[in-house]
Amino acid sequence: MSSLIQFTESGIYCQQGNFYIDPWQEVDRALITHAHADHARPNHHNYLAHHLSAPIMKLRLGDSINLQTTDYGTTTHINGVKVSFHPAGHIPGSAQIRLEYKGRVCVVSGDYKMEDDGLSEAFEPVKCNEFVTESTFGLPIYQWQNQQLVYEEINEWWRKNKSENKTSVIFAYALGKAQRILTNVDPTIGRILTHGAVENVNEVFRSNGMKLPETYRVTKETPKSDFTGSLIIATPASIGTPWMRKFAPFSTGIASGWMMLRGTRRRKAADRGFVLSDHADWNGLIKAVEATGAEKIYATHGYSDVFSKYLQDKGMDATRVESLFEGESLDREL
Repeated sequence: MSSLIQFTESGIYCQQGNFYIDPWQEVDRALITHAHADHARPNHHNYLAHHLSAPIMKLRLGDSINLQTTDYGTTTHINGVKVSFHPAGHIPGSAQIRLEYKGRVCVVSGDYKMEDDGLSEAFEPVKCNEFVTESTFGLPIYQWQNQQLVYEEINEWWRKNKSENKTSVIFAYALGKAQRILTNVDPTIGRILTHGAVENVNEVFRSNGMKLPETYRVTKETPKSDFTGSLIIATPASIGTPWMRKFAPFSTGIASGWMMLRGTRRRKAADRGFVLSDHADWNGLIKAVEATGAEKIYATHGYSDVFSKYLQDKGMDATRVESLFEGESLDREL
């Protein structure tokens, strides 16, 4: 049987169902794996996403979008294709999208991680014939340490800065990473304040039932005394901007998988790098692919050339495909 997906100029297309998954050009029907901006783009006529992605998509794309929602494991029939969403573990609401048509199954994973972060629904392997995998960190050098050790590193850094009357500013994605850090740092150390983009997402999640520790939005009216000894969670786009001046004296940290490479931290002029990613590392990618049992693997965004070559050497039918997905960037907010 022919493939259930095609890689087109508009994005990943299922001809049998006449819909796209995470398309990057305007289409009639878009199925969305998660609400990050490189996967959930504007101007599509109809959207289908997990219900936890919906409020964030409306925050970003506007309340007027034509958006239907679904839950994990619920089957929707679209032009004869069975469609279901399954946990990807990337951020709250992130999903792998499973397609089934005439006995053939394809899974488009979007972005995913194998660690259970206690915030997102944990990754769930889905058996399939075809599997589309990200490869953001598809090099052997990228192997994550236990996440709890990273949280302890962040806490120790914050405590040290507080003892020196400094503000601790940590940069993380407003959607997903910021809430993960917020949920796992020690709030007894001090006050936690947030960049407006981070707090906007916090408010959306709280209004939809997610329990998050108390935070305070940084505004023009926030007194400087509130910053000393506090933890500020800001977006990567804030690095080096005039907005940062109000926190002086401060120490900066970046939470990202790219912090595995010291050169990246130096280029961003950060004091500390914390290796914390919402994407699978090298071993996680291999484990995920093997768990699917797929006979055909498509590797996209990131080190897709290296990762697909590795899978080929292991005897798998793997292909590198082009996409406009960004993986993990140090320059965007959502």
